[in-house]
Amino acid sequence: MSESKILALGSDHAGYDLKQFIKNELIVQGFDIKDFGCYSPDSVDYPDIIHPLAQEINEGRIKRGIILCGTGIGVSIVANKYPGVRAALCCDVERARLSRRHNDANILALGARFISTDEAMQIIRVFLETEFEGGRHQQRVAKIPIS
Repeated sequence: MSESKILALGSDHAGYDLKQFIKNELIVQGFDIKDFGCYSPDSVDYPDIIHPLAQEINEGRIKRGIILCGTGIGVSIVANKYPGVRAALCCDVERARLSRRHNDANILALGARFISTDEAMQIIRVFLETEFEGGRHQQRVAKIPIS
């Protein structure tokens, strides 16, 4: 399977139902999903799910991921602790597009309590299809990790 067709996926309990929907939709579209959990709607601590997922992205073993919690805020805070991760909380298609074009975001964070399944899939489609522009944006992205 193409490296670009492998996605990391993870959520807490608040994002569980939407994560399962997304997972099923992406599998039908031919993606290979590495599901980091959670695996039921029972309460979990989102850092326990997001740390291992972000580590995989940080180390380059997986190129892109999608993470969810109720708001998308907590999971994006955890993921962005890793120097090679650029997690973007996107509430609409245009932010998803710009997160890729200008910021080379490699993890999409979604707030499951604030978007529909249709909105989520539209945002994901744009996030996965949009390429990084590079150029002037490359020098900015290169300045993000603190050495």
